[in-house]
Amino acid sequence: MEHENVIEFLGQVPLLQRLPSSSHRKIADVVEVKHYESGEYVARDGEPVAGLCFIWDGQAEVSDPSNADDGNRLFLKKYDYFGHGSTGSTHQVNVVALSTLTCLILPNKYRCLLQPKSIWNADETPENFSLVEHILHLEPLDVNIFRGFTPPDAPAFKQVFGGQFIGQALAAASKTVDCFKRLHSLHATFILRGDNNVPIIYQVDRVRDGNNFATRTVEAKQHGSVIFTLIASFQKEQLGFEHQTASVPLVPSPETLLSMEELQERHMTDPRLPMEYRIRVASKKFVPWPIEIRFCEKYSTREESKPSFNYWFRARGKLSDDPALHRCVVAYASDLIFASVSLNPHRKGIIASALSLDHSMWFHRPMKADDWLLYVIESPTAYGGRGFVTGRMYNRKGELVVSLTQECRIRKVKDLQEPPKSKL
Repeated sequence: MEHENVIEFLGQVPLLQRLPSSSHRKIADVVEVKHYESGEYVARDGEPVAGLCFIWDGQAEVSDPSNADDGNRLFLKKYDYFGHGSTGSTHQVNVVALSTLTCLILPNKYRCLLQPKSIWNADETPENFSLVEHILHLEPLDVNIFRGFTPPDAPAFKQVFGGQFIGQALAAASKTVDCFKRLHSLHATFILRGDNNVPIIYQVDRVRDGNNFATRTVEAKQHGSVIFTLIASFQKEQLGFEHQTASVPLVPSPETLLSMEELQERHMTDPRLPMEYRIRVASKKFVPWPIEIRFCEKYSTREESKPSFNYWFRARGKLSDDPALHRCVVAYASDLIFASVSLNPHRKGIIASALSLDHSMWFHRPMKADDWLLYVIESPTAYGGRGFVTGRMYNRKGELVVSLTQECRIRKVKDLQEPPKSKL
């Protein structure tokens, strides 16, 4: 039995899909292979549970000795499992092979491999994870249900950040497919505002599992209502035709650009800026973003400018190696500044707001989210209170790794300098 085949098999077992991809390799190293003939007992009622048993090939029947009703018969097939009790427990049913049966047994002494401290990393402790990895960590409640949180040290908004919805929902979807399939597209719809103080429940529907593609839909719920939906498609990596006509724009390298912290320091000390503005900047507490950003050009929310913008970004800190995590981090970061570019030509004399309505992404090539990526944003049109933006992300080699679109609600909040009101 080939080791890689065992890893791929384990990745198809729903119970194991929520584990870090590295855990599948560790489990593959220690599972034992057992064969049974048709009619042979695989497990007997009252016998100790020796380990967690996965059906590799064949079919088995589960029967409850205390209830002989044929209507309660249960059949097990490939990728099904039993014996998921605690160490020292006994079987409560009989399991009998209905055909030649091959099983993989994870002995009880290795059950710790089923309980990593993170869905992304089986080796490190959470204290060593970056902030964005903390944000994208979900608590598995069932094979298709996950719970997400807004950590207290995450950037504060009046509502849940749209990128958090996208990243966490994608994390939930990613943890229901095998690790050999990679996300290639997602389409998200924002329905209601999210509450930062309440956990978010992510319910995944396994729409399709094919040999090369898998499809998942995710509903995010708070207070009993669906507030966000996502559909994601995953593909097994394969060779194919390649071309790229999109060219990366000429921009300064990220190492030559100021960080957000350095920009704030400059705004507080620049004598050319009004004192009132400098005092206002200094009075605001600066909370470092989980994503490090370097603007390629001047950006202002109070001045008119062209409907386009470029910036470099990467995760703060080192991320775990799980490729699904890096896609989730890019999805999280993709909602930063994106919608607001559609407001650039309309900012003169007003304060305006942009609210994401829907969001689509296509992942063309692998990427590392803790290395610099260039985000190129354009807004070709706005109409009817809605702005439309497109985006492209390039790696340092100039390869197009992600394409994006988003529609958003845009509106004027108030005039920048309202005339004084009469007191009469």
